[in-house]
Amino acid sequence: MALKPSTRRDFLRTVSVGASLATTPIIISANQSKSSRPNILWITSEDNNTTLVGCYGNPFATTPTLDRLASEGILYQNAFCTAPVCAPTRCTIISGMYPTSLGTEHMRSTYPIPKSMRFFPQYLRDAGYYCTNNAKKDYNMPEPDGVWDESSKNATYRNRRPGQPFFAVFNIEISHESSLHKSVSELRHDPAKVKLPAYHPDTAEIRHDWAQYYDRVEDMDRRVAELLAGLEKEGLAEDTIVFYYADNGGILPRSKRFCYDSGLHVPMIVRFPKKYQHLAPAKPGTQTDRLVTFVDLAPTVLSLAGIPIPQPMQGLAFLGSQQARSREVACSFRGRMDERYDMVRTVRDKRYRYIRNYNPHRIYAQHVEYLWLMPATRSWETLYREGKCNPAQRAFWEAKSPEELYDLARDPDEVHNLAGDPAHQQTLRRMRKSCLDWMMEVRDAGFIPEGEMVEYSKHGTLFEIVHDKQFPLQRIVDTADIATRRNPDHMSRLLERLDDGHPVVRYWAATGCLVLGEQAKTAAAKLRERLKDTSADVRIAAAEALCIVGETEIGLPVLIESLRHENGKIALHAANALECLGEKARPALPALEQVQKHPDDYVQRAARYTVSRFSK
Repeated sequence: MALKPSTRRDFLRTVSVGASLATTPIIISANQSKSSRPNILWITSEDNNTTLVGCYGNPFATTPTLDRLASEGILYQNAFCTAPVCAPTRCTIISGMYPTSLGTEHMRSTYPIPKSMRFFPQYLRDAGYYCTNNAKKDYNMPEPDGVWDESSKNATYRNRRPGQPFFAVFNIEISHESSLHKSVSELRHDPAKVKLPAYHPDTAEIRHDWAQYYDRVEDMDRRVAELLAGLEKEGLAEDTIVFYYADNGGILPRSKRFCYDSGLHVPMIVRFPKKYQHLAPAKPGTQTDRLVTFVDLAPTVLSLAGIPIPQPMQGLAFLGSQQARSREVACSFRGRMDERYDMVRTVRDKRYRYIRNYNPHRIYAQHVEYLWLMPATRSWETLYREGKCNPAQRAFWEAKSPEELYDLARDPDEVHNLAGDPAHQQTLRRMRKSCLDWMMEVRDAGFIPEGEMVEYSKHGTLFEIVHDKQFPLQRIVDTADIATRRNPDHMSRLLERLDDGHPVVRYWAATGCLVLGEQAKTAAAKLRERLKDTSADVRIAAAEALCIVGETEIGLPVLIESLRHENGKIALHAANALECLGEKARPALPALEQVQKHPDDYVQRAARYTVSRFSK
């Protein structure tokens, strides 16, 4: 869907790098005096989607506080995080920008951002707000000075000056993924009564983890009640707009980290006191189907406070005086998840989800050490290896389709991929175009392999590099598209682009040969040339592809050498490739054992897992 001119201005507001990151002076709206500005309280829970919240239609859930809050406020039926994991999502929230645009999409990456870029609480502080954060940050990028008046486990709005408006964040960790790393014996929710999604097999461990998860969300709900009671006790409820939302989707396998509604569809409720009902989009107790995403939160808070939205922000305010038109799709992404590389882009409208997998040769369930601490994950994997899963349950453990399309109205668990259905081709084309439009609008830096990101960041910010008119983003995206469709008819174009003058184009061309697997034998000569490429990421992709087409004796030494690279993300790329080669990588075992002591923890994890597989 092409963006109309007015929507484009709302959506991006970025014409050039210099102009887009200019600091905007704070001018309070004439019809919103300092004394009339609302307090704003954010209550954020960790790792829970809409499934476990009663007011979203689940009678098995025990969330009386959130249910009551919804009856007093506005429930957003279509709220989505931008990434199905915390740090990139929190980057989005604090900046009002897409991490794919900033080059900060990968989990726990800290690549530099433009010096002129500000986090949105800084604009609130300039306007006189007292801003507190209790206490998680995890912004996935360097934090500028002066973001918070207080940020600690003791931070509170109570320390502000008399009459000073506040913006306060309270983060609740009770429902975090780690809460399922150890099973508890006593449960309040009956595992036998849990309704399992279609993709989960019925095992005792999975049922237990679901029931324990319901218990943790119930505990989280009690903490929300305490925070709301504290607001009442201070006599501030009638002066405060309250937001509740979860920072990303659920924690059972195939939710957090994955680009389905289970990982991206989050509860969001906003309550307006009587004093500020004129700022509300509807009456208390209303549900709205407006699409909102986390990139919209920062401009929305500024809009409610009467502060002009600065040009860099890419989100759309959905409340307040600067409310923009409703967006037509919610855009989200997946990059590196801890020690595993992947690249996924997805758009969601009110009915359909489209997913573009740029690493279709990697399975969904790449081994992530942290996820495997959960009994449910291990139980599911065991059942799959025993051949006891049905097609919907098996898909998680197998290679991806380049494209996925789901009808959420008929298939809420997203197990029936309609991308190849002739009856849905018009919807597929529309959603595909929306996804491509978004990537080009924000100048998606995620197409750069992370080893190259590290090198690029030595010379500037990824945002500025990708926004430079000389950066060949269109050619890169085109190459990535043909490379990852698993179509041997594209081989001639891939061979041509293996000689391209830009390393990122060559990387995607080599990746295309890897995606084709044994069908890429005709590219062997060109791939051997790329083993001497100036880009280590290109060398690794070419080496892995050569191993796949039967030239392991040539490709494997390059991967082993890359494990020892001083750039940790090059070493991680090589470790991922070796893990996927399986038994072919056995000669690399001594090198893998050695890098278990690598300074990059993710390299350690990847190597440790591959070594453990060879020992079985």
